Amino acid sequence: MSVLIKPLVTEKVSALNEKGKYGFIVNRKANKVEIKKAVEKMYGVTVEDVNTMNYLGKAKSRYTKSRVVTGRTPSYKKAIVTVADGEVIDFYSEI
Repeated sequence: MSVLIKPLVTEKVSALNEKGKYGFIVNRKANKVEIKKAVEKMYGVTVEDVNTMNYLGKAKSRYTKSRVVTGRTPSYKKAIVTVADGEVIDFYSEI
């Protein structure tokens, strides 16, 4: 099971990066201990705290020429990870 799906790169999370907090979209079945181990292994930092949030997908509808198309956005789990003082995660180093 892959725990970390992708990092969150939004304005709100980027503001938290200056405080040592980083956001990730994680597997919905992953718990805080698994998330902590995965971040420490992948980025080589010391994780102090993990906060998780479950997001329910929204119903969306779109009007097309022939009919109304309805569907849902996917549900996901978000984790905010706090790293130790002085440590930084650089998401752009592999680009």
